[in-house]
Amino acid sequence: MSVTPTLESRLAFRDRPTRAHVMNQRWESLLFLHWRWDTAEIQRTLPPGLFVDTFQGEAWLAIVPFYMRGIRPRFCPPVPGISNFLELNVRTYVHDDQGRPGVWFYSLDCNQPLAVWTARTFFHLPYQHARMQAAISDTEIAYNCQRRGEANESRFRYHIQPQTHVAEPGSLQFFLAERYLLFSKAPKGIRCGQVHHTPYPLADVKLETWDVKPLLQAGFADPSRPPDHIIGSPGVDVLVYPLTA
Repeated sequence: MSVTPTLESRLAFRDRPTRAHVMNQRWESLLFLHWRWDTAEIQRTLPPGLFVDTFQGEAWLAIVPFYMRGIRPRFCPPVPGISNFLELNVRTYVHDDQGRPGVWFYSLDCNQPLAVWTARTFFHLPYQHARMQAAISDTEIAYNCQRRGEANESRFRYHIQPQTHVAEPGSLQFFLAERYLLFSKAPKGIRCGQVHHTPYPLADVKLETWDVKPLLQAGFADPSRPPDHIIGSPGVDVLVYPLTA
């Protein structure tokens, strides 16, 4: 029988771990597109040991495109041509039988082959090779992603507004954005990874164009509606920690 996460446990994982981190990263210009989803359908997609995490009884599925900046191992400087790239992930929210709340990724498209290899090898995450482009014109971000083997690309156009705020603990924004654990399926079972950053500076988004193709690639049906929740963030500096059981 699993333990349901409490607000106190969700807040506790925002504290910086005492052990040493293994990587430094910066995540920028994040767009969070969320749809309410059938809880039972999501549960069927999860490996044994993980359970759908819900907010007021509702499960959520998300597409998140963003920039990865300054990616480097601890004690190493960023490397031109390797440390900056793009990522687009499809995710849902889960907890394990200990009640630890985190993220389950269905896919993570990336245009840096070394990052794909590293994440697959050491973090057991389903990274996918993709051709990706992103450009900022004035305040508009034009973000395109074409996964290897796919004929068409996904396109996103969005404006992140300049005014920011921090999610109120216990709110839906807090539930969706403030996630500090990820789970992956390794040969020896479920593994848990932790990241640390200050709470996201969140901002309203003007969404011009979106695409549900990443959801279809993950095996889900077209929701046939705009996202139920949209939020963005200019970004955060991130510390990444090694996987644990």
